[in-house]
This record gives sequence, C-alpha cells and structure tokens, in this order.
Amino acid sequence: MRRHVLRMAETVGQGYVGQGLGIADLLAVLYFGEMKYDAANLAWLDRDRFLLSIGHYSIGLYAALAEAGVIPIEELDTYGADESRLEMAGSEITPGFEMTGGSLGHGLGQAVGMALGVRLDRRPSRIFNLLSDGELQEGATWEAAMAAAHHQLDHLFAFIDCNNQQADGPPSQVMNVESVHEKWKAFGWDTQRIDGNSVAAILGAIDQAKTVPGKPHAVVLDTMMGKGVRAFEIREKNHFIRVDADEWRMLREQLEAAASPSNEKI
Repeated sequence: MRRHVLRMAETVGQGYVGQGLGIADLLAVLYFGEMKYDAANLAWLDRDRFLLSIGHYSIGLYAALAEAGVIPIEELDTYGADESRLEMAGSEITPGFEMTGGSLGHGLGQAVGMALGVRLDRRPSRIFNLLSDGELQEGATWEAAMAAAHHQLDHLFAFIDCNNQQADGPPSQVMNVESVHEKWKAFGWDTQRIDGNSVAAILGAIDQAKTVPGKPHAVVLDTMMGKGVRAFEIREKNHFIRVDADEWRMLREQLEAAASPSNEKI
C-alpha cells in the first residue's frame, strides 16, 4: 500500500503523501483483517462501513481499495488528474467511498447517523470512522461524540489520527486539542491510545474494544507522517508534499529499505 501511495504521488509530482504513508497500518488492519465487505458487491447491506472524514487522506484509501480489488491498480496512475475518479480529496464518485470528505468535522456525525441506521434496520454492520486531530477543533465533532455515547453505539469505532500536523502547523500552536484521550473518555467513550503505526497494537486495540459493551469506541492513534520513507519522516512540514522528478527513485529505495525483513520495526 505504501508503494501505491508513492506511485500515485510520483505521477503528479505532489500530493498528501505523508498522510497516506502514516495511516497505511490502520487501513491494512481494517481492510485485510477486520472489516466485512464484498469487493464485488459494494452495496451489500450487511457490510461494515469505513468513513474517511479527512478527504485529503484519500491517497491512502485508494491504495487500500486497489489492494482489496475494489478499483483497478492501474487506475492509481490517474490520481489527481482531470476527470479522474481518484481526486486528491476523495468523494463518493470513487467505488468504495461511503462519504465525500474534505469539509472537515462532518465525518463523525455521518458515522453516528449510519450507526443509528443499521441499528434500526437490525443489521450486524459496524461503522469505522477515521478523523484527524485537527478535526477535534470543530464543534460538530463533539456534538456527534455526545450523541454516540448517549445512544450507546457500541458498533461505532472512531480512529483519531494524531500526527501533530495540520495545514497551518502543529495543533498545539493552532488550537490545542490535548489531552485527546482524556477528552474522549470524558465524553463517555471507551478509549485507548496506541502506536498508530503498529499493526499489532491496532489489532489489540480493536480486540479490546470488542469486550466493552454499551459504549462507542475511540482509538487515538499516534502516527508518524511519511512513515516508511526517511526523507519524509524527518521533514518539518509534511501536510502537502512536492518532490522534484529526480528524487522519486531515492524515496522508493528508502521505502524498500524500511520494509526489509531485517528491519524489525516494520
């Protein structure tokens, strides 16, 4: 999936690469270990639903959907192109997208609505929502959080990506949102905070959440922007990345080195 992210960004020379690399571990767990869905029947009513509130993270979701067989891998080369289904900020024109993201702060509200809907329909579906630390600056997020706890939506999972970057700088300087873990707990959610780039930690957090009935589940993910590509990991500003044409080979080599079996952290 991280290879796909670099492939898409290289095609246009820019993109939200850091976010796609940073969230790949969560998407791998959800799409290839946890969620129930049918790539050949995306309208299956009993499917689990993944809502990408942060529309500009779509480069990461495109990579997951390609690996899952929802969209053709060769279509990744159209990322960001005019009239492409793979826009830089994802929308419902892309197969596998449950919502149009990008107007930040609305994802959790839609997730709560879907969770209430599948409950009324008596379906076994679960709702997984990815939102960002910057979205916690939006009041609508906290209205939705209150509603989810009030209605005891224990089939709702919110993953909060805390990469400590947003367009205007670190959230601590723009509008501080910490302590994120304590806020979600105070709002009545079953809450955990983990290493968001550890597959084992993500799997463990989901398993732990399943043992807690009657509460929605918040998993706060501490992630690294640009995970797996050293040049991106150490960049001070990673929100939107432009790379010169002659640098992509070096970036791909860094990714392959990080993914080597000899590297125990990957």
